[in-house]
Order: sequence, then C-alpha cells, then structure tokens
Amino acid sequence: MNLQENVREGWRSVKANWLRSVLTALIVAIGISALVGILTAIDNIQGSVNDSFAELGANAFDIEAPSARGRRFGGPGRNFKSYPPLRYREAQSFKQNYRQAAQVSVSVVVSGSIEAKYGAKKTNPNIELIGVNEFYLPVMGLDLQQGRNFSTPELNLGTPVALIGNEIAEKLFGNESPLDKGVIVRSKKYRVIGVLAEKGQSQGNLGDRSVFVPLENARLMVDDENASYALKVSLLNNPNFELAIGEATSLMRRIRRDALGMDNSFVINRSETLADRLGSITGYLRIGGGVVGFITLLGASIGLMNIMLVSVTERTREIGVRKALGATPFRIRQQFLVEAVVICLLGGVLGILMGIMIGNVVASFLGAEEFIIPWAWVLTGLVLCIGVGITSGYYPAYKASKLDPIESLRFE
Repeated sequence: MNLQENVREGWRSVKANWLRSVLTALIVAIGISALVGILTAIDNIQGSVNDSFAELGANAFDIEAPSARGRRFGGPGRNFKSYPPLRYREAQSFKQNYRQAAQVSVSVVVSGSIEAKYGAKKTNPNIELIGVNEFYLPVMGLDLQQGRNFSTPELNLGTPVALIGNEIAEKLFGNESPLDKGVIVRSKKYRVIGVLAEKGQSQGNLGDRSVFVPLENARLMVDDENASYALKVSLLNNPNFELAIGEATSLMRRIRRDALGMDNSFVINRSETLADRLGSITGYLRIGGGVVGFITLLGASIGLMNIMLVSVTERTREIGVRKALGATPFRIRQQFLVEAVVICLLGGVLGILMGIMIGNVVASFLGAEEFIIPWAWVLTGLVLCIGVGITSGYYPAYKASKLDPIESLRFE
C-alpha cells in the first residue's frame, strides 16, 4: 500500500468514524484558531498603528518636561530628581529660535476629563481640552472633516472658537452640522469652526474625544507657571535628523538654563523610538499568543493520541487481516500516521479559517480597518498540524505495527 492509498484509506476511516473524527478535528481547530487568531489580530493592529506613525512622519520628535515623579539621577539606587515644567515662554522661545526648517507645534492639556454640552445633550466626562497653535493639526497628522483651522487673529487674540473631535460631533449634533454652533466647555461657550476626521481606536482615538482651542485662550484656564507645555517638531525637506536633534537639545538646554555637566531637564522622544517600543510590545504579545496556542495544541495532541489508541484497539482484527495478507509493520505504521495527519489537517484548515476571521474581527473592534491574511502564520499553522499529527499518531501507529497477527485475528 503506497502513500496515496494510505491517504485514501485514512480518509475512509475518517468518514467511517465521522463523529469521533470531527470532535478530534475540532480540538485541533480550536488550538490552531487560537494561535492564528491572536497573531492575526496583533499583525493587523500593529500595521494600522505603524501607518499612524508614518502619518506623523519619520522626521518628527517631541520635547516635554519629565513626568511628575521625575527621573532617577546619579545612577541606580539614587533618589529621583524633579524638574520644572516646560513653561509657555520656554516653548515659544524654542519655536521662535529653532533654525531648522520645521513646523513646531506648541500645546497644553487643560483637562483630560471634562464634559462638552450642546443644548440638552452632553458627552461623557472623558473629553480632553487642549490649547494648540497653528501647526498642531498638520504635525499630529489630523485632518478636518468639516470646517477650517484656526486663523491667525483667532490664535493671537485667543478667540473662543473650537475644533471638536468626530465622536463629540456625533454625540452632540448627530446628523446636524456642528459648524457655527456653540458648545459649552468648562462653563464657557465656544463657536465650532471645524470637525476633525475620525481616527479610531488603533490610533488611540487621537482627536476623536478632544476639543481644541487657541493656545492663548487655553492659557486663561491654566496656571501658567505650573502648567507643562508640549512641543512637537516636524522637520521639513529631509534634513540631517541627528543634527536637527542635536540643535534642538542645545537650544532647549540654553532656554532651560541647564548647567554644564547637568542632565537635560527635558526629554526628547522620536517618533521612530515610539514605533520601536510598539514593536517590542507586540513582540511580547506574539510570544504570549504563541504560548497560548502551544498549550492548546498540546491538549489537542493528547486528545488525538487517545483517540488513535482507541482506534487501534477497535481495529485490531483489521490490522491482523492486513498483516496476514502481507502488510509490513512499516505500512501499518504509515497507515495510522497518515490517518492522524489527515484528521489534524482537517482541523487545521478549519482552525486557520476561524483564526483569520476572529483575528480580523477583534482587530476591527480595536480600530484596524484592513482585512489581512497572514500567509506566514497560515503556513506555520499547516506545518504545526502535520507536526502534531505525526507526534500524536506515532505511538498508536507504532503499537499497531507491533501487534501479533495471530493474536489480532483472535481479538473480539
């Protein structure tokens, strides 16, 4: 009996015991779908977020004051050193004196948990109120769905006008146009001049739940000495990035009056560094997904081995007849191995299809917009199925090949 005949025989055996075979294949399918589904979702989400970083530009960096708890100073085991916030005059001084061709965004978060109201309608208290300058939208990769950006007079005078996120517009206005309507934020009325295009969860809902007002207007609502402003710099004309970072560091040290030999009293984060951090996180998630899939497949392989051992016992007389007609131990072993692989491949194909669907659905709920087929994981899943079939079927196949034909023919 050659390999092709063994495959046909394996398929006949599957059909003859279809309920048992289907249940076993489902065990394998669950394991493969868990593995492929998790990894599909991770790949889809990472691709979507990488597109977001690409929108922000490779030649971009942030300048901020260190977090409230400060940074460790002087090496391990030493106390945290606190630094003053990045003040308005320092941010403006950087914007005016930075010599590289760049767009410099200056912004300040007034509050991250406010309500926006229009008439009797109001949002949940999860709205962010941010003061921005003229470059905030292009530097952050935000587009307008309706309306316009702030004008120069509005920015200079701190006029009470606002840009609102897509989610806020839908919540307060529904199908009605928000333009030139008044929204109440922190007991102040702002005329809506623009609505941002939706970003979605894959990009952190950037702007979707935000109200943007002119920076000069926002300054009236914060303690200017203690509020920490943020700078984001988008370089133009593909400059020498390291040189631009060096110039920004030198200028900011002079503005902040950092003494010679003293650590920077600010932090510079590159967009590509954030992308690298994301890659590191998703790498750990892939490892976690692989572990979950491996554990599930291990359970599937144990179940398959048990089913194959039952099959060997039930078909003892059949094995005796085959041996009496000249079948060698190798052929008997091959027959049961092929049968185990056939069952695994049936479950594997089903599991891969389920995994791709589940992974893309999960990714879509998290904001990803594309439907992807991770061919690398599809091939990996098929190889794993064959491996699980061979591993789980080897001992039952070996046991079948060692049965004595005379004793097998007497088996009842």
